[in-house]
Amino acid sequence: MLNAKINNKAILSVITAEQLNSAKQLAKQQNISLHKCIYQLGLADEENFLKKIGNSIDVEFIDLASAEIQTQAIEAVTANIATHYNIMPVQLEGEKLTAATCEPFFEELTRELQLVLDAKFKIEFVLATAEAIQKSIRKHYGLGAATVEQMALVEDLQQSTEGTSDLLEDDEKQDASVIKLVNQILADAIKAGATDIHIEPYEDELRARYRIDGILQNAPLPQSARFFKEGITSRVKIFSGLDIAEKRLPQDGRSQVNLGGERFDLRISILPTRFGEAINIRILPQSKLIMQLSSLGMEQKTVSAIKKLIDRPHGIILVTGPTGSGKTTTLYTCMHMLKDSNRKIITIEDPIEYEMKGLMQMQTHSEIGFTFARALRSMLRHDPDIMLVGEIRDFETAETAIRTALTGHLVFSTLHTNDAASAITRLLDMGVEPFLTASSINAILAQRLVRMICPHCKESCDAPDEIKTAVKSITHSNKIESFYHGKGCSKCHFTGYLGRTAITEMLTFSQSIRQMTIDRRDSSEINAQARKEGMSTLFQSGLRKVRQGITTYQEVVRVTNALPLTS
Repeated sequence: MLNAKINNKAILSVITAEQLNSAKQLAKQQNISLHKCIYQLGLADEENFLKKIGNSIDVEFIDLASAEIQTQAIEAVTANIATHYNIMPVQLEGEKLTAATCEPFFEELTRELQLVLDAKFKIEFVLATAEAIQKSIRKHYGLGAATVEQMALVEDLQQSTEGTSDLLEDDEKQDASVIKLVNQILADAIKAGATDIHIEPYEDELRARYRIDGILQNAPLPQSARFFKEGITSRVKIFSGLDIAEKRLPQDGRSQVNLGGERFDLRISILPTRFGEAINIRILPQSKLIMQLSSLGMEQKTVSAIKKLIDRPHGIILVTGPTGSGKTTTLYTCMHMLKDSNRKIITIEDPIEYEMKGLMQMQTHSEIGFTFARALRSMLRHDPDIMLVGEIRDFETAETAIRTALTGHLVFSTLHTNDAASAITRLLDMGVEPFLTASSINAILAQRLVRMICPHCKESCDAPDEIKTAVKSITHSNKIESFYHGKGCSKCHFTGYLGRTAITEMLTFSQSIRQMTIDRRDSSEINAQARKEGMSTLFQSGLRKVRQGITTYQEVVRVTNALPLTS
């Protein structure tokens, strides 16, 4: 059993007597626990401190991420108790309950737990860090499990109480709990680095998933959360300014939240389904807008080419790729590089994803006829130097953008195509004349985002011969550096990847490419010609990052959907 009070001898095995006195004084001043003061003063980090204390008092320190957690132990302690006391039940053998704690100086912990558990168990402790315990509670109980338990308790009280004035108070408590649960989901997603939150109702389940580094990952919700799906949806509708009474039609809204001093814009979409309304929340961190092309992970050759292109007085620069490939981030980075007092920049977007000072930003409203094409025509009357069109979706927008470029303006926009050469075919298919396309476009940048190997669990590995051959064909070198992969750790949610970087292909319009466009040549022929002129494909760009140990071959193939090169 964990000692009720750890003597000074145990503490002095970790820090000096002078440091201990300083920590005690701070603990008294701030009225917080002694061990937290030790961490706060930087005298020891939590893991090493708990390990040394554990050795001195013969209490085991465990890694909860890899520990075997028994189901019966979890069932013996409610989520509310586990969260309140910050403990994680690990094993239950007969009447002996083993639980992990991070509070070695909490004198009343054993006594209080035996009281709230009605003295059912003899409690023994092991030590673990606070972060590990919180992650384990989230994993095994579900996100916001304690809040859901409280909501369920309120609902039980409502059903068992009739005609009393306390019902209104109970309603308010449940509303507050729903707000708390939604806030917990938002905070958890932001801390995990998610770009999207998906909350999806099914017949017997309410599922939450986060999109992290482009991949969907489950965010465990308690099973009982499904009983409060309508309350969760209503709360999301309220803070995003949507109609809570409308449940038959899709709705889109916006909101803002602050976490840890950072502001995040939220784009909310509600979609009616068979078992309720599905929620998607796009998270846009305002403070993390990248302002340098090199910070996006682009190669120096591409960065230099873009800098030359954006200094031109007129023409179109297109950025292509699927949803979530970083097109908007690239365009805003270019806008940041271009904005100054000598230029007027106007943007038209649907919706405005990032607010940037120095730009005039407009949002389309198709329901009242304010489309991209109409906005473009209106923008010209304001004498802009540079225009950003969020997306070219139809012939009218494409033709207006091209004619705008031909009249002395620099235009930036996006298209959804698989590669750079396909953007030419896409414009021609819209009905744009080939000679207009050829004479107006300066360059087309295709890009994707690949996941980077987690630096915390990165290790060298052997690669199959086919991968070595593919990399050699790109680098034109027989010397192949070590290949790497991520083993998987708690920092990267055991995926082996952490963060993303861009791979690109830049198709610059040379005279031959312009002539092939006028001749309506196939995109594969244009691609081949561009490669002869020095263009690197997305796959080639990705393989260079494999050689540098930034990402893996499997990730590049997944994102580019390409086959290994043999020549």
